[in-house]
Amino acid sequence: MPGFSYPSYRLLVIAVGLTVAVLLYLLITRTRIGMQIRAGASDRMMASALGLNTRSLYTAVFVAGSALAALSGVMAAPLLAVQVGMGDSVLVQSLVVIVIGGVGSVRGAFIGAIIVGFVNTFGQTLLPATLAEMSIYVVMAAILYLRPQGLFSTRG
Repeated sequence: MPGFSYPSYRLLVIAVGLTVAVLLYLLITRTRIGMQIRAGASDRMMASALGLNTRSLYTAVFVAGSALAALSGVMAAPLLAVQVGMGDSVLVQSLVVIVIGGVGSVRGAFIGAIIVGFVNTFGQTLLPATLAEMSIYVVMAAILYLRPQGLFSTRG
């Protein structure tokens, strides 16, 4: 847009994040391995009884999660100071995203992340610093008051 500039690297980070989110969603919802992951997460003992090697499945999921953590570290390195524990600041926000979206819901985590991102950005822009920090928690409390299971919980 004319008169509007935005750093190209940040656009790349957004594009990579959206691509990873779509690919993970498709993997979990549309593939056989995704079905096995959901089965193992839902009822590990039953999945094992049906012949699924849950130990190797959980190992593969851990490796994939570690690879995604490495990707996020590589993508964040040019923007943040790289140090041990650099992800600690987002752990609580990640918990808020999961609680808002509903535990166990990929779609809920995506929607929860969008909500937290908007609320956090608008809070920092429009509110005093002390109120901005707690704005996501106020939204989380309101959503939990209306829907204790989160927006898209996998549990009834």
